[in-house]
Amino acid sequence: MKARIYLWSLTAALAGFLFGFDTVVISGAEQTIQSLWKLSPGLHGFAMASALYGTVVGSLLGSWPTDRLGRKPTLFAIGILYVISAVGCGYAGNVEWFIAARFIGGLGIGVSTVAAPLYISEIAPPAYRGRLAGLFQFNIVFGIIIAFLSNYLLRGVGENAWRWMLGVAAFPSVIYSALCLGLPESPRWLLGRKRDREAGIEVLQLITPDVPRSKIEAEADEILVLSHEPVEAGRFWTRRLRIPILLACFIAFFNQLSGINAVLYFAPRIFELTGLGPKAAMLQSVGIGVTNLLFTFVGLWLIDRLGRRTLLYLGSFGYILSLGLTSWAFFTGHFSIVPACIFAFIAAHAVGQGAVIWVLISEIFPNRHRAHGQALGSLTHWTFAALLTTFFPSMVTAFAPGYVFLFFCGMMMLQLLWVKLMVPETKGVPLEEIEHRLTGIRSRNAVTSA
Repeated sequence: MKARIYLWSLTAALAGFLFGFDTVVISGAEQTIQSLWKLSPGLHGFAMASALYGTVVGSLLGSWPTDRLGRKPTLFAIGILYVISAVGCGYAGNVEWFIAARFIGGLGIGVSTVAAPLYISEIAPPAYRGRLAGLFQFNIVFGIIIAFLSNYLLRGVGENAWRWMLGVAAFPSVIYSALCLGLPESPRWLLGRKRDREAGIEVLQLITPDVPRSKIEAEADEILVLSHEPVEAGRFWTRRLRIPILLACFIAFFNQLSGINAVLYFAPRIFELTGLGPKAAMLQSVGIGVTNLLFTFVGLWLIDRLGRRTLLYLGSFGYILSLGLTSWAFFTGHFSIVPACIFAFIAAHAVGQGAVIWVLISEIFPNRHRAHGQALGSLTHWTFAALLTTFFPSMVTAFAPGYVFLFFCGMMMLQLLWVKLMVPETKGVPLEEIEHRLTGIRSRNAVTSA
């Protein structure tokens, strides 16, 4: 793999770093904001969730600029949205201003989950596509860790520390936007949407300089033919795309019904339910972030070696074991094992669903429908994330924690069955060959190598 491909992939994946940073950085400022503007609990909750609402909207609309304007301009625009959000939050004079700025940042998050994994999957050689597209997930986790560290370092700079915590995100956002200017456009967008054969061939040649020109031209012609398959007539909701659509919806659905967002957002509350004091619970929650980062490394190392389907199997078994033991611990009072079970749960997620979700969604749709497919998976993910985050506090109030974790465990048993019956292996397979396997579309000039 050429260094330039890794650099381009890492640049696009930095949108995930900003995503993770922006999502968590609010934790250091939320109490100050509530007291500063004397917010009611309802308004405070709405202000804190405003970025999440923007994320849902961004994921819903993200396919439009990604398809119409191009992958590169969309990635650049994401950086600009983050800059506006960071500066707006840092200078916010009232809660309305703050909500608007957070919503804009949420738009950037939503669009990034569409454009960044998609772009990486379209420029990556098949043998490295998993780990390169997985850089997006790694950067999300890394951004979360850096946000916690940033908040810790800035907590003592004075009464406006909260403004610095939120506004500092403008610096990496500007750097990311500048780096995006050096990206090439996706060859599959150039060929499939713009129909610029020569420009598409030039980028393909940059990606695989050792491949003969004739073979690259044959691949470009294959992409052109598949991207303009007349049977589809540009429609997304067709019987031929039913398998990719179901795969995208189910992987996003199961990702959230594992309970991952509930554990990440409410870790201190969960640990306090075991009898730990607030300080000890907070310390345990920091361990969750470290565990997530370490095992995300493991997932990236394994994804192109063992494959996507194998990692989903490993994650499913890890989920079932850790969630089942957590449920048992709450039912029987063996609270001492809960922290270890939660860490095992996080490790299973990082190696399994966390490493696979954005990679698989970016691979399974045809070139002409990839942006819409990525948007569908992202929208499903964020919709269930919002619902789970909203209702989890009520769930642990209305039901004993053991029942809540038993529910999540049962959903992961269903995920294991889904992986066995439905999920294909895409490791090392060219995107056009995946298209043929899942939709049956193949041109007469089909090639099966990158």
